[in-house]
Amino acid sequence: MTDNHNLYAVLAAGFPAERDACAIESRDADGRPLYFTWGDIDRATARLANLLRSLRLPAGSRVAVQVEKSPEALLLYLATLRAGLVYLPLNSAYQAAELDYFIGNARPGLVVCAPAARERIAPIAAAHGVRHLHTLGEQREGSLLAAAAAHDDRFRTVRRASGDLAAILYTSGTTGRSKGAMLSHGNLAANARTLHHYWRWRRGDVLLHALPIFHVHGLFVASHGALLSGSKMIWQARFDPAAVVRELPRATVFMGVPTMYVRLLDHPGFTAECAAAMRLFISGSAPLLPDTFRQFEARVGQRILERYGMSETVMLTSNPYDGNRVAGTVGLPLPGVSVRVVGEDGRACGMGEIGGIEVRGPNVFSGYWQMPEKTREEFTADGWFRTGDVGRWDANGYLSIVGRSKDLIISGGYNVYPKEIESWLDDMPGVFESAVIGVPHRDFGEAVTAVVVPQPGASLDEAALIAALKQKIASFKVPKRIHVVPELPRNQMGKVQKNLLRKRFGG
Repeated sequence: MTDNHNLYAVLAAGFPAERDACAIESRDADGRPLYFTWGDIDRATARLANLLRSLRLPAGSRVAVQVEKSPEALLLYLATLRAGLVYLPLNSAYQAAELDYFIGNARPGLVVCAPAARERIAPIAAAHGVRHLHTLGEQREGSLLAAAAAHDDRFRTVRRASGDLAAILYTSGTTGRSKGAMLSHGNLAANARTLHHYWRWRRGDVLLHALPIFHVHGLFVASHGALLSGSKMIWQARFDPAAVVRELPRATVFMGVPTMYVRLLDHPGFTAECAAAMRLFISGSAPLLPDTFRQFEARVGQRILERYGMSETVMLTSNPYDGNRVAGTVGLPLPGVSVRVVGEDGRACGMGEIGGIEVRGPNVFSGYWQMPEKTREEFTADGWFRTGDVGRWDANGYLSIVGRSKDLIISGGYNVYPKEIESWLDDMPGVFESAVIGVPHRDFGEAVTAVVVPQPGASLDEAALIAALKQKIASFKVPKRIHVVPELPRNQMGKVQKNLLRKRFGG
């Protein structure tokens, strides 16, 4: 192998020669600015990579990370790539039962968690044979950075082939069993390069980064774009409309989920003057309502660029940078990405016909971690990945997502699978059965809503059920409402008619 296809090497090739220039601007707990230069990124990732190497982890070992967002968390991701290991980000809202599954399934060699979570996570890690546990806090506290400080700040990036595994992202399955999507260095590099050109990233851009970094949107799409173009990031630990409004005049690119745009429109300080320096607003992770699209354009005079992707593929389609951005669509297939819409008979759908979306390209993952049968099920005989989404083409070749065959709910940009929530509800005292649906919600796009049937003679309390769920699963999965009914509507085959539940409780 003559070239190093390690994703870190690909991204680092875009770093500017001026290593003293600011790469990441953040703030400490007191609001004081913190600056990380491009040289800091090189040295800090070297120390962390040397620490990882000192653990003598076997080739291909996973590094599971559940921490709050911080620049150091991003550096840990880059160091994991640099050391040739496999990064496994975990949503910071996951609870013990969820972590037990992820750690047990992935069998990481190292787990990194928030200092406050160590007592909760250590027994889980030990039970699954994890040999190393470190902590990393939002304000540079914890054992990880202290241990890394003792290591050299030079490191030769480990060589990796394009097909070598770089990251595993867990995405819940409709059966309730989470699946680990395996993404290679080549998958991620191909998508980063494509988006770099398609969205016209340029030296001098400033990305206002307000997304979490435990999923594709914030960790890959946003961060890779800035790193590959050598662009500064203004780093915000979490989305806050007032903080975004304050920093927007210094930025040129912003990426968000639809919920963020709704809340920005609700902020009186979000004006055309505030956004005058911005060249690109991007929305994804959930459908953007056409009404939000139109309100945004009326407010700031710019059209949001909506795109479509998933954990298994990173980005697939995008409204054009130069050209018409159409409300309610996710645009055109990206260069190098093939997208087709097929009917139940396998025939390619024509304009306006609704069918299943299938994709192929260098960005598409190789399969699910330790699930060869599931992998085979999700790919067609001719090598196309079945996304599980349902869509249609318009007359101009723009794709619209009209539904999700896998019954997925997207609430606030997060994926929620009804079967998982139903499993938790059905195990609760007094619950006979349940059905979980998504109903329209102005802020979250969809609100998770449960409909439950009590066991004979049992009395169910909505608030008590919600409180119990909050102790077991991530808050974004917890239903906003739980309705108690005597029975669930079913068809002649005995299948619950969720369309009737959506009609009844969706208003």
